[in-house]
Amino acid sequence: MQLNLESPDFDYVLRGADGRQALVNDRRIDRSFIIAPRNLIDDWAATDVRNLDVDTLAPVFALGPEVILLGTGDTQAFPPPATMAACLSRGIGLEAMTNAAAARTFNVLAGEGRKVVAAFVLRSDAIPG
Repeated sequence: MQLNLESPDFDYVLRGADGRQALVNDRRIDRSFIIAPRNLIDDWAATDVRNLDVDTLAPVFALGPEVILLGTGDTQAFPPPATMAACLSRGIGLEAMTNAAAARTFNVLAGEGRKVVAAFVLRSDAIPG
């Protein structure tokens, strides 16, 4: 059996994420961030999914997604209903999941050529250990 290494046709690959950090390509990120196949915003203002509002999502909307994957940390959480409604009113799907699940899902959807943007909330107050 012949195995071929496939290189993605997009610029940013999420190699993994948890509640405190993520690995994008070969770069470790420890602050909340937004990623699309060709864009990386590595210092996003979000700190708590439960308080996420439309203004905080503005840089996500600016990337023109069909679907937003919201990485909510180590555990799944949901933004306020008004925030979810704002996405739906724009015709954008919003899926909230753990950061690890969002990282895996992002890579699959990006590999399929979908207009996906993932927004990850990382705990900057966490002390490793």
